[in-house]
Amino acid sequence: MNTDELVRHGRARFEYHAAKKLLKEKYQAKLNFVSQGGMWCAGPELITLLTGRTEVDMVLLDLYETPVRVNTPQLLKEAEQRWQEQMNAWLIEYENLSANR
Repeated sequence: MNTDELVRHGRARFEYHAAKKLLKEKYQAKLNFVSQGGMWCAGPELITLLTGRTEVDMVLLDLYETPVRVNTPQLLKEAEQRWQEQMNAWLIEYENLSANR
């Protein structure tokens, strides 16, 4: 391999990892949503917490660490829906990125 090929290969790897990181940041931000007077991040932690509870109403700390009384089943439904939408969109963009690599 000559120097030009090594530089091109290194640049392509760097650009791929930078694009992958940018995708992660983009979709992490899209996981945040407003519901029931609080700001939430749809993710495994919130979904697991809500799934394991039997109470219809409970008080949780939102992203700003503000206590908010929530309807547990409703918040769970919204979190799962947001999570799945964003993960599907992220996967599609990631597969396109990987195919172009």
